[in-house]
Amino acid sequence: MRYNFTFLLILLSFTVFGQEEAWVYFNAKPNSQAFFDNPLAELSQRALDRRAAQNIALNITDAPLETSYVNQIQMSTGIMVMAQSKWLNALHIRGTQANINALKTLSFVQKVEFADKTLNATGKRVSETSAGQTNKELKTTIDYSYGNSANQIQMLNGQVLHQQNFTGEGKIIAVLDNGFPGVNTAQPFENLRNNNKILGGYDYTTRNSNFYAGGNHGTLVLSTMGGYKENALVGTAPNASYYLFITEIDALENPLEESLWVEAAEKADALGVDIITTSLGYFYERDEMRYNHTYSDMNGITTFISRGAEVAFSKGILVLASAGNDGAKTEKHIGSPADAVSVLAIGSVNFSKIKAGSSSIGPSYDGRIKPDVMAQGVAAVVSDQNGTIGTASGTSFSCPIMAGMAASLWQAFPNKTNKEIRQMILTSADRYSNPDNNYGYGIPNFGAALSVDNFITENAFSVYPNPAKNTVTFSFLNESNTASVKIYSVLGQKVMEEKINNTNPVLSIQSLQSGLYFYSFDADNLHKTGKIIKQ
Repeated sequence: MRYNFTFLLILLSFTVFGQEEAWVYFNAKPNSQAFFDNPLAELSQRALDRRAAQNIALNITDAPLETSYVNQIQMSTGIMVMAQSKWLNALHIRGTQANINALKTLSFVQKVEFADKTLNATGKRVSETSAGQTNKELKTTIDYSYGNSANQIQMLNGQVLHQQNFTGEGKIIAVLDNGFPGVNTAQPFENLRNNNKILGGYDYTTRNSNFYAGGNHGTLVLSTMGGYKENALVGTAPNASYYLFITEIDALENPLEESLWVEAAEKADALGVDIITTSLGYFYERDEMRYNHTYSDMNGITTFISRGAEVAFSKGILVLASAGNDGAKTEKHIGSPADAVSVLAIGSVNFSKIKAGSSSIGPSYDGRIKPDVMAQGVAAVVSDQNGTIGTASGTSFSCPIMAGMAASLWQAFPNKTNKEIRQMILTSADRYSNPDNNYGYGIPNFGAALSVDNFITENAFSVYPNPAKNTVTFSFLNESNTASVKIYSVLGQKVMEEKINNTNPVLSIQSLQSGLYFYSFDADNLHKTGKIIKQ
């Protein structure tokens, strides 16, 4: 109680004295060559190996922030540095509007962006009618009762992976949430502890190394992947390894949480994680209305957290995020970072595969299919910090259930890239040929994804990314070295015809307008047709 009281007083003082939240972006990294000469000073060998395995080159976003720039900002009048991002070359700062604007005169500052959009040159005020206090996605009511977790695995046909001993072994998942109390003591996490599967973590909200603290939402989330209690709860990736990062501040909703999330994602990258899963979402629930996002921000490129999530994916990390629990509210759409193009946004269904009314819907503001896929989020079986097995509901749980299955699938195909694993999940889903903005591409079938005979990507052919922005890759195994690809509009008009070869099977679709197209692929006896969504 004292902590909450003190914190609210501090928050009140920020409001009274005109404190603002903002990001200051730098225009260079003048000492970046030192990083390129010795990347192990910034990235682990596992992080470098992940990039090498996926043919991802190091670039300027991997280099650390310029220390002298950071120091000058810290010493600036009335400025507090709250978080930092090397990926976006920015600091999250707090100060008065005047003191923040004064930073624009510094030669190394590219721009300043206020969280209150009305203070930016092109800003606009959030409509008061669309705003309103909502329950944070991580505030979940638990019905403590013993149950069986079989359905949430079998719905995804994940038992086929487990039966062949693909349980996430060798893959590392970073969980970004609000706290993990009990993970170091409760019985359902004993398997992780005894096998040294908890690799570490950090509390970014208090700058403290004790991550077995905070709210218990992260504990519930972790249990759906890494929990193991015979005849009661089996996670979707019980043998994966985990990093646990606290980025969510339970006491308030503030733009700082997005910056802390990006900071933690950068650390996860440096440590060499394979998958980031986050059951957090940010939209219009800020404690101060002026910091709210609007639906127009849900375009994958506007919010700080979604831009960070997209960079994480570019580093070879598979990123999954809860779609949100606003499906029954006035503003029903997904939040950030679920809106990011490459992030797998996970919606929620019940035991019988029917969409939960609370599960947020799409499309993204720019018209992309969202959510991407669905998993059980109604009465999902979880463990709390005391080891009590119960049920909890929300996309908070469908997301990690899916993340664990993704880790198990990736174990089965260790040479696949994150893009290919993502596409395998989408392609295996039951609505892939007819997606919508309630179910996305539907419920994945991980058993089909595992089967060489049943899954087309492993057999001879795959198309990715899809949806795509500039290029599409047609990966094929065939005696012929060349193939013909024809692209048709929804009206059946041929709009493109190109020859490709299997050493460079990339087709540029940059000239096409955004929308749905059909392709026809021919290479000797291999003929395939399907859909392409141009973003």
